Amino acid sequence: MGKTELLIILILFNTFFVLFVVGAIVYIKQYQQRKKEHLKEIEIKNEVHKRELLATQVEIQQATMQQIGRELHDNIGQKLTLVSLYTQQLLYEDRVPEVSERIDQVSQIINQSLQDLRSLSKTLTDDNINQKEILTLIQEEVDNTNAFKRCQIHFDHNVEHLDLGFVHKNMLLRITQEFIQNSLKHAQCENIFIRLTTSDENLWSLTLKDDGTGFDTSQTLSNGIGLTNMKNRAGIIGADFNLESTADAGTTLTMTLKR
Repeated sequence: MGKTELLIILILFNTFFVLFVVGAIVYIKQYQQRKKEHLKEIEIKNEVHKRELLATQVEIQQATMQQIGRELHDNIGQKLTLVSLYTQQLLYEDRVPEVSERIDQVSQIINQSLQDLRSLSKTLTDDNINQKEILTLIQEEVDNTNAFKRCQIHFDHNVEHLDLGFVHKNMLLRITQEFIQNSLKHAQCENIFIRLTTSDENLWSLTLKDDGTGFDTSQTLSNGIGLTNMKNRAGIIGADFNLESTADAGTTLTMTLKR
């Protein structure tokens, strides 16, 4: 075998070897990329499933409370009403002062219990969130809080109608309530600003801001129950959650979600 043939064989061998190594590297990279994409897909599916499960739990909880409220009103409430009527009749018929006084006390207790039961039943069966838009629900919360004149709340939006389901409205309302209560309790703020907006990119965002004392988020986020609740509620509806706060510069919470 001549030198030329040997050189050709070496060149071919090296070429095939290089091609083999390059092919192996490309295959490994593609495999790792496919594996990464597969794991990402599984993670997304698990996250979506988790949000759907939490949303279903919220709906089931709401339906259960409504059922309990109706049962309290229709069953126990009616029985207490009947007992109240019986005690009033006994009070009318009995002429002994001491007995009449005891019956009157029992009647007052029953009537107070009946009033408390009706109030509880109304709270449990209240379909306020289902019947009203999120704009109305937030505005009612703003009006109720402003009535106490502890802090001025300002609410504005750039939409006339925002069609959201029960879970989304419920979570947004609870987050708004939590933020307002935290600001009133801890921030010593004079103003709270609430803004609900939508954009052409089919996104909507809710921004909550106060002009209070602020706090160190690195020390509070891991331990604050209220903040954890807000973040968890945002996660239920798949909203991006961003909280910023600086000492003596107020707190701003922004949530963004694709419609």
